[in-house]
Amino acid sequence: MHDDRTLVEARLKRVLDERIRPAVYPASVPLDVAVWNAPGEPVPVAEGLAATPAPIAAGDRWGAPWGTSWFTVTGTVPTEWAGRTVEAVLDLGFDENMPGFQCEGLVYRPDGTPVKGLNPRNQWVRIGAPVAGGEEVQLHVEAASNPVILDYHPFVPTRLGDKETAGSEPQYRLARMDLAVFDEVVWQLVLDLEVLGELMHELPADGARRHDILRAVGRALDRVDLQDVGGSAAAAREQLAGVLAAPAEPSAHRISAVGHAHIDSAWLWPLRETVRKVARTTSNMTALLEHEPEFVFAMSQAQQFAWIKEHRPEVYAKVKKAITDGRFVPAGGMWVESDTNMPGSEAMARQFVHGKRFFLDEFGIENDEAWLPDTFGFAAGLPQIIRAAGAKWLLTQKISWSQTNTFPHHTFLWEGIDGTRIFTHFPPVDTYNCSMKGSEIAHAAKNFKDKGAARHSLAPTGWGDGGGGTTREMVAKAARLRDLEGSATVKWETPGEFFTKAEADYPAPPVWVGELYLELHRATLTSQAKTKQGNRRSEHLLREAELWASTAAVRVGFAYPYEQLDRIWKTVLLHQFHDILPGSSIAWVHREAEKTYAAVAMELNGIVGAAQRALAGDPAAGRELVFNAAPHERHGVAAGGAAVSAVGGTARLTGGEGGGFVLDNGLLRVRIDTRGLVVSAYDIAAERETVAPGRAANLLQIHPDFPNMWDAWDVDAFYRNSVTDLTEAEEVRAVDAGSSAAVRVVRSFGASRVTQVLTLAPGAKRLDIDTEVDWHETEKFLKASFPLDIHAERYASETQFGHFHRATHTNTSWEAAKFEACNHRFVHVEEPGWGIALVNDSTYGHDVTRTVRAAGSGTTTTLRVSLLRAPRFPDPETDQGVHRFRHALVPGASIADAVREGFRINLPERRVTGDTPVAPLVTVDNDAVVVSAVKLADDGSGDVVVRLYESVGGRARTRVVPGFTATAVAATDLLERPLADAARPELANGAVLLILRPFELVTLRLFRGA
Repeated sequence: MHDDRTLVEARLKRVLDERIRPAVYPASVPLDVAVWNAPGEPVPVAEGLAATPAPIAAGDRWGAPWGTSWFTVTGTVPTEWAGRTVEAVLDLGFDENMPGFQCEGLVYRPDGTPVKGLNPRNQWVRIGAPVAGGEEVQLHVEAASNPVILDYHPFVPTRLGDKETAGSEPQYRLARMDLAVFDEVVWQLVLDLEVLGELMHELPADGARRHDILRAVGRALDRVDLQDVGGSAAAAREQLAGVLAAPAEPSAHRISAVGHAHIDSAWLWPLRETVRKVARTTSNMTALLEHEPEFVFAMSQAQQFAWIKEHRPEVYAKVKKAITDGRFVPAGGMWVESDTNMPGSEAMARQFVHGKRFFLDEFGIENDEAWLPDTFGFAAGLPQIIRAAGAKWLLTQKISWSQTNTFPHHTFLWEGIDGTRIFTHFPPVDTYNCSMKGSEIAHAAKNFKDKGAARHSLAPTGWGDGGGGTTREMVAKAARLRDLEGSATVKWETPGEFFTKAEADYPAPPVWVGELYLELHRATLTSQAKTKQGNRRSEHLLREAELWASTAAVRVGFAYPYEQLDRIWKTVLLHQFHDILPGSSIAWVHREAEKTYAAVAMELNGIVGAAQRALAGDPAAGRELVFNAAPHERHGVAAGGAAVSAVGGTARLTGGEGGGFVLDNGLLRVRIDTRGLVVSAYDIAAERETVAPGRAANLLQIHPDFPNMWDAWDVDAFYRNSVTDLTEAEEVRAVDAGSSAAVRVVRSFGASRVTQVLTLAPGAKRLDIDTEVDWHETEKFLKASFPLDIHAERYASETQFGHFHRATHTNTSWEAAKFEACNHRFVHVEEPGWGIALVNDSTYGHDVTRTVRAAGSGTTTTLRVSLLRAPRFPDPETDQGVHRFRHALVPGASIADAVREGFRINLPERRVTGDTPVAPLVTVDNDAVVVSAVKLADDGSGDVVVRLYESVGGRARTRVVPGFTATAVAATDLLERPLADAARPELANGAVLLILRPFELVTLRLFRGA
């Protein structure tokens, strides 16, 4: 037989595009359309429905950036359509290639009942099936004219990302607004041909199955009357029935399809628009669930459920019913799909606390999985947190985006820093917006790296980001792929059903130890510095507020602000979403975030101030009490207590040889040269120099920063090829710092200016560095360099509930790819017996490199912290303005010192006048054990909850002593529920004895007596 394969395939494409798909709607009549443009921000539904619209026609332009237009469409079903299925086809001016990234709409009936969303791939509204003819049709569409930020030419700077700069030019042109007959037989033929055509292209060209399909498709096309597609569609489908009925091979890969609509809680749109995106999507999905009995849909992010509960209760009612029916599945058990690299220990824990508790309270559902398909890498402390929240599985997809190395598994056990292992799955379909295309299904089967040992994978299926979720076409394709020769099998299943099967299928999966590093989007550790500072400050203020409010509640009857703290926590957790905290959202998002963090700080400082005032006693006593919220004793003040501080001594400042200054406090001697650079930091007791020979520390360096794509997200390795050292100083002078010694350094570069104050305090073995940058650069990367005289093959950076080691060398491509990494409060590098820490109050990105000096004179390990960037997309004004950072160089530091100094710089002492020293509410007697939270139990019982962990990576024995009458103690999970499988702690002689494994996390509930 002659090979006519390409001829048939080309025929299929043209006939589908030009004849069969258009015949899905064989008859149509235009609807009358009118529009009312809401002034300012979106209005309530009732107001939009009641407004008086003005006529508009297809072809007319509409929609200022970020505006809301209420369309009213009216018409009459022609009587000759009686007995047919009729739909309204409402095209707001969509580009079908951009679901989720342009205009969207939510359709209402005249009584305000939501019907479904309108999106580029979902433009229909069912009127009747069948209709009687003559029905009057009236629908209202709340349409959002969200501008296209990420266009066909991506990463082009635009002012459309903020309503204040976007202008008023209409963004869209109204397209088809019709009533139309829907021919379901033709629609089914389209799906038959699409599934077989797509499958055919994935099969071997010389395989029998491909040619069976090819011949069947050819026969079907022969039956299609191009002038009467509807009349011939059934006959064409008969020619395809046989090849569609052929069952899959017994060894076929098995895919669990999960209805999905990944919705970024903010990104190229503001938070308020996400509220509406969620309402549109959930309206779509509840409508689809009513008509597709096998379909199941999963949605994560408790915050998004809370939004529709608050703002769209009529939509929420439908969602709750679908959840009760088991078809709409709350997934993930987190408040939002957060970043996991930068959130601190408690914040990461509270993501699960607030997310799981919302799902339990609202739906009675306990989540066993963490669901984070789009998060930019995963910190090594996360497995323990997932397990401590009562979950056991993790799903993500983003690691497939890594540029350098291909991750070796799709299903595996992920082991965290404490040894906890989590069953983890990366969907081999390599997208969280699967549309059931044959290429996607075939890719999942071919790509699955664990074949031969396992056979199950998951496919999150549906358009995300407001694209409308799963479509009826996707459901129809999945039905054909359920058991089809040549394809993986597809079955709609919940995440829990998938994980249960996958775990049973793969009882001994491989193990991956340590962080899941994404070899991409590294610059998200630095972009939008004020958002990151707001997060860090909020995390520590929440610690203080809970600590002092609970101490005051127990000691003096202070009213613990349960609801206020709950609300603030949820606000902070929301802003840890993986496009807000990483700095990859539009200007509007970050402008609002800065205001939100300021309001959060004001509220939390109010709680702290009121609680401390209640504890301090009579202010007329005139004694200055120092409140220490850090987990370690400081200047004679106990951790979590308040007393008169015992600070003594002085630091001296003298002139240096050849100019500059020498700062000396008997512990550390620091020399600052005439350039304002640190050329020596000498540990007097250890007789050890910190700064590498001939080098200078605290050296500001600036690089060009223009990545190949993803401007706010990425920094590419070639940025290092060009660097400018900022060594010229306008001013280097001593400043009055009381008993401390301090030097002020001012530099100008480009259009920017930096002022630093370097301070050596009495009794402190650290050099404090306060930096103010008035930043006006574009596409530049600012770092501070610390070349250290130390030989180390690895270094430690803090992560949640511990620290994680990375290599300083680049032996392998995996190590070389980690050229920008994340830390929390500290980075630490050491030789046995002596180390150096660099601590910070708000930065996360850093890099560590090593060089061997000439003539065998030792190794220089250079630690650089990332301060600022200046990408122009999606916010063209990223980081412009004044920024303040605090760092401290700590020579001679152990890991324990790094932990202590990291808390110190983030939790400054507070001073209150009074006459009543405050004993800690809870104490521990081992500095390696860090108390991460002291709070009252969330259930309002008044019990005290203490969370603590081993911080240095070794075994630790400690006594936990409550500073109040405790009648009993229980070990709990993060949600403060007793652990059934835990060794029961005992309260004996007024203390709880704990023996902790390295980095072990423990939550204790201390029951209060009368």
